[in-house]
Amino acid sequence: MHHTVSSIRTQQKLIQAQRINSDCLSTFNLLTSDLLFDEVERLLPKHRERLFPPTETLAMFVSQAMSADRSCQHIVNQAAIQRLVNGLPSCSTHTGGYCRARKRLPLEMVQGLSRYLGQQIDQRVSDAWRWQGRKVRLVDGSTLTLPDTAENQAVYPQQGAQKPGLGFPICRVVGITCLASGALLNAAVGRFSGKGGDEQTLLRSIQDTLDAGDILLGDAFFPTYFLILSMQAKGVDILMEQLGARKRTTDFRRGQKLGQRDHLIVIEKPKRKPDWMDESTYQAAPSSFTVREFKAGGKVMVTTLLCPQAARKEELKNLYKQRWAVELDIRHIKETMGMNILSCKTPEMALKEIWVYLLAYNLIRLLMVQSAFTVDIMPREISFKHCLQLWLLWSQKTDTLDDNQWIGLLVLIAQQRVGNRPGRIEPRALKRRLKPYPLLTEPRLQAREKVRKHGHPKKIK
Repeated sequence: MHHTVSSIRTQQKLIQAQRINSDCLSTFNLLTSDLLFDEVERLLPKHRERLFPPTETLAMFVSQAMSADRSCQHIVNQAAIQRLVNGLPSCSTHTGGYCRARKRLPLEMVQGLSRYLGQQIDQRVSDAWRWQGRKVRLVDGSTLTLPDTAENQAVYPQQGAQKPGLGFPICRVVGITCLASGALLNAAVGRFSGKGGDEQTLLRSIQDTLDAGDILLGDAFFPTYFLILSMQAKGVDILMEQLGARKRTTDFRRGQKLGQRDHLIVIEKPKRKPDWMDESTYQAAPSSFTVREFKAGGKVMVTTLLCPQAARKEELKNLYKQRWAVELDIRHIKETMGMNILSCKTPEMALKEIWVYLLAYNLIRLLMVQSAFTVDIMPREISFKHCLQLWLLWSQKTDTLDDNQWIGLLVLIAQQRVGNRPGRIEPRALKRRLKPYPLLTEPRLQAREKVRKHGHPKKIK
């Protein structure tokens, strides 16, 4: 969309006015900082003046995602109090106006800002933070649950084995992050199961995020024939755990030996065309290509880094160990920030909510990268939760930061370091017992009716 000079100036004045009167001032100032201002203005939709204009609504939505209390009531209450403190006309504490403003907020604006911020963080990564001067990308997927509404169930169905009314809609998210900074570069959202919902399909939809010279790390779900082929065509190298079916037939006595349990092998094109690929593309694909297999740390790895002198086995082993960082990134987004269970009751708003969380995540990563530069350490050494806690505490202030205060905040962020615990193993089990409530095995409405007739069942001892 092309804007006239006058309309651009008008939008800039509106944003500056909102900056002064923003209810979520600290988050708003991040969104309208020099780094993001032009992109925010470019993505800003046409709108009339309301109590919750788009930029302020987005700032509130992001602050809501970062808060411990993520309810709409909490953020609206905060806005009402802030207006009173700043001497502005009071507003209602009913959430209807804010919820309608969130609904008007364009998904493209939230997605665009999140991706743009990830790119800006990546461009500021020091060469010293990269692996042999190359950018390393991490890919992985995870699932989220949505409120049990008919609209959500229609787009993101629950598990097929569950009875209607007993499960929750599930969606799958696949993301690409930067190993050095932890910034999320792009993500794709799809169904938990069924056509188009697997991690391979979602990765294909965002593979343009990768550039020539990148190295992609992933687990054993990803290194299929056609994914490796597409990465080679883009000039992207891969380092992944070998696909389960091929791992069982690995024989290091075959192929061109490079070292102990390290060899080059030729992989043949699958005889059956994948359902998602058209016939002409399948026929044009080469009949085979060469990859490198090696065993390290009890795992069989596959890579397109074929030269053992340029990429030694021990170096690749240590590099793959860092893939665990993406698991921590997922934990930060889902558990620390609370995206594990979404709250929006329609698929359109749920998708917007996901991207708001990803934008909030990248804003915290931006602070961590700036802090790492300030004290000359790696961004991954800084505690994500510590940074989030400090930002939330600072956000309770209404004053803006001067240069000395800003540097002081960045130094505080860098004080809590992540422990280096290689090879750490923890049991996937709970020590604290859950409350002794039985599972809900029938729709809630039916269970309520039984309670009305017969009362609550006795507690399980």
